[in-house]
Amino acid sequence: MRAADAALRFHCQPQPGLLLRGNAQSTVPLPPGPAGRVNGMTQQLSDPKLVAVLGANGRMGAEAVKAVEAAPDMKLVAALGRGDSLDQITAAGAQYVVDLTVPESTEANVRFAVEHGIHAVVGTTGWDADRLAGLESLLAGHPEAGVLIAPNFALGSVLASAFAAKASKYFESVEIIELHHPDKVDAPSGTAVRTAQLIAAERKAAGVPPSPDATTSELAGARGCEVDGIRVHSVRLRGLVAHQEVLLGGSGEQLTLRHDSFDRASFMPGVLLGVRNVAAHPGLTVGLDGYLDLGF
Repeated sequence: MRAADAALRFHCQPQPGLLLRGNAQSTVPLPPGPAGRVNGMTQQLSDPKLVAVLGANGRMGAEAVKAVEAAPDMKLVAALGRGDSLDQITAAGAQYVVDLTVPESTEANVRFAVEHGIHAVVGTTGWDADRLAGLESLLAGHPEAGVLIAPNFALGSVLASAFAAKASKYFESVEIIELHHPDKVDAPSGTAVRTAQLIAAERKAAGVPPSPDATTSELAGARGCEVDGIRVHSVRLRGLVAHQEVLLGGSGEQLTLRHDSFDRASFMPGVLLGVRNVAAHPGLTVGLDGYLDLGF
């Protein structure tokens, strides 16, 4: 996301209840909402969380805009698309950024947020080990900021990955199949990579050897790719949204753990959970499971 040549300039703070969209040539009034209930406790709306959504014109971003607008304890103050100035985030007084952009933009977006003391909830892929290390170094100089990088916001998917990791040490073999729509630009998915990493760590800690595989000859890609020694297979098919299976095999039995997201609305409870919890977790958290009490 690049800064626009002509950034919006404010001589005063935006009026309460006004939303910046895109290049912010006009403002859209936000409807007032009554006090709601969040996680079983009454949430007063006198001081809602001020949220900016980046990537608001994309499929996930558009869902996030709707979810934040509907949340009784949040106020959407900015919705930015490609090419919009990041300065609009601070001009709108945002306290939280939800980044649902593209791998080429996400690092700069999160850096901007951290440097301005804004918490970030990130669902964009592309955060490899080097990028994560750089972000941790940046956060060391901004201890007030919290950043959540979540490969998947669907609570069922997060739980399925955690369950699979715990179960994997009891089975000789394990492989992952992830299935997505053909417009997805990365393979394997961030969720599959995260699941494989969790499984590999559990099996290593338990002293479980690699899954047996007698293959000596194969066509390129026939056995998928390896993530930390775990085989991952990617399917791209029209009609799919986001799906994953973890196959666990032992002598005479198989356990399959599968999660299906049929609509991008399934990711929104996790996005809102992230926004509500990121300030209480300064520094870097990778994976929404870091905010869940899984009791393992």
